[in-house]
Amino acid sequence: MNMIAAVDRNWAIGKKGRLLVSIPNDQKHFRDETIGRVVVLGRRTLQTFPQGMPLQGRTNIILSRDKDFTVKGAIVVNSIEKLLRTLENYPPRDIYCIGGQSVYEQLLPYCDTAHITKIDHVYEADAYFPNLDRDPEWEITADSDEQTYFDIAYTFLKYERRK
Repeated sequence: MNMIAAVDRNWAIGKKGRLLVSIPNDQKHFRDETIGRVVVLGRRTLQTFPQGMPLQGRTNIILSRDKDFTVKGAIVVNSIEKLLRTLENYPPRDIYCIGGQSVYEQLLPYCDTAHITKIDHVYEADAYFPNLDRDPEWEITADSDEQTYFDIAYTFLKYERRK
């Protein structure tokens, strides 16, 4: 299973339910990685999408503790156990965890690849991705040249769990 996120230098991912910054090339990278695949996300992350609707062109699986929560065009599961059973129907390489913080933390043990856009800036934040640089189980296996969007420098990194 994969994870995908844009993080700042402190591994921050958001503040008050919003992304820290919107970088068009990062959005394209996210779309290219996830289109036609399965995305796993929390209910609060879903609520940040336009009209709170699932992402088009993908199988959306929402993890929510609210047993009454439903959303058109998505599969809703209420536990990690049920999520893992549901994910057995899909190839692991086609599954992308897309947030938020709680979902990343819960699914990290089941993931072997993380696609990280590392932004060379520190933002004020209240949501974070697990710091893979401090986790000896993870290593960078691919990286892009540094890119810029106005005055924001960023790099696309691929982390993989050590064998």
